[in-house]
Amino acid sequence: MSHIFGRSTRGQLPFAVQGDGCYLIDASGKRYLDGSGGAAVSCLGHSNARVRGALHDQLDRVAFAHTGFFTSEPAETLADRLVAAAPDGIERVYLVSGGSEAVEASLKLARQYFMEIGQPGRHRVIARRQSYHGNTLGALAAGGNEWRRAQFAPLLVETSHIAPCYEYRNRAEGETVEAYGLRVANELQAEIERLGPETVMAFVAEPVVGATAGAVPAVTGYLKRIREICDTYGILLILDEVMCGMGRTGHLFACEEDGVAPDMITIAKGLGAGYQPIGALLVQGKIYDAIAAGSGFFQHGHTYMGHAMAAAAANAVLDEIETRDLLARVRVQGAALQAALTDALGQHPHIGDIRGRGLFRGVELVADRETKAPFDPARRINARIKAAAFEAGLICYPMGGTIDGVNGDHVLLAPPFIIEDAQIDELVTKLGGAIDKALSA
Repeated sequence: MSHIFGRSTRGQLPFAVQGDGCYLIDASGKRYLDGSGGAAVSCLGHSNARVRGALHDQLDRVAFAHTGFFTSEPAETLADRLVAAAPDGIERVYLVSGGSEAVEASLKLARQYFMEIGQPGRHRVIARRQSYHGNTLGALAAGGNEWRRAQFAPLLVETSHIAPCYEYRNRAEGETVEAYGLRVANELQAEIERLGPETVMAFVAEPVVGATAGAVPAVTGYLKRIREICDTYGILLILDEVMCGMGRTGHLFACEEDGVAPDMITIAKGLGAGYQPIGALLVQGKIYDAIAAGSGFFQHGHTYMGHAMAAAAANAVLDEIETRDLLARVRVQGAALQAALTDALGQHPHIGDIRGRGLFRGVELVADRETKAPFDPARRINARIKAAAFEAGLICYPMGGTIDGVNGDHVLLAPPFIIEDAQIDELVTKLGGAIDKALSA
């Protein structure tokens, strides 16, 4: 009998006892290909020698020193490296322990920034439907994942949600990709005007939507128009790259591909690659300077922020990405994964869309390809795929509610950057078998 209060009270999970590259091994010796990196976390696989060595070395020096009293060499080095690689204007890094903490910090910092510069009326946040920004209350309020929000709605701060940039579902017949992007981006302007520009402090978005919609990238021009609107009304643009950042799309920061420099970026997951819990909020210099010139103190904090062991792991992860040229590898293997998925599933009668960037891919299931009609949620297609894949030795990340929080099914794939061609074939073969088994039930 386990005393763990886990994610579910039903069923028993196997014990993970060892990692071997792209595989996890349970206590019985069964091997599971990690086709989703857990939740887009394990970008280097499960047995990276450089990261393990860095953790041993740091443990021999100092494991923890509270940031109310000390800084540390690995934390300072990590901040320097992230700033050097970040989009223009990013000058400061606030280290935390995960993605939800990073998003929560971004919202509180946005509010304090406007207080410091004498605009206390700005407090509203605008985000998008079918987004996900974390499970703490502020982050959950910003997110547009209705399934996660529903029972906690009375506790959530009011947030406005505009349409997602979801080309497969929402681009009109005859509408160009560029025109579609501008149309949905301009919903932000309309919502700002509706709320009153003097009340809005931030717009939050994922450059490539992860768990809730299944690797849905912004179309060309969308985020540039969003940046223009934010600048026009003096609101902060917060890009949530917790899932899609740190190389997952083939760029260290996903927004590089969109040519946009935000005011804040949140990162986590791949930053620590699963070897340590770590996240970060990256901030433009003007925001830090406003705090420094005002109260001089960000009224926020966590006990384990800037943890030396976590920062040491993140530095080793960046070392691996740089020295092994893994960003280029993500682009190559991402194209190979897309091609393999298209070859195997592109004409499947119940696969509506295969999308994404780099090693961040989504497969959307439909009851009818022509009409794009989803399956009845009662069939629990996504849950059946997850179970069938796991039984076959594949870890993937299916979810339901793809379209509106209730309807739609997709599978998210985010394998380690080190995935080989033969493992791509294994992933696609096992996924295809799991989809067919789920649909036949």
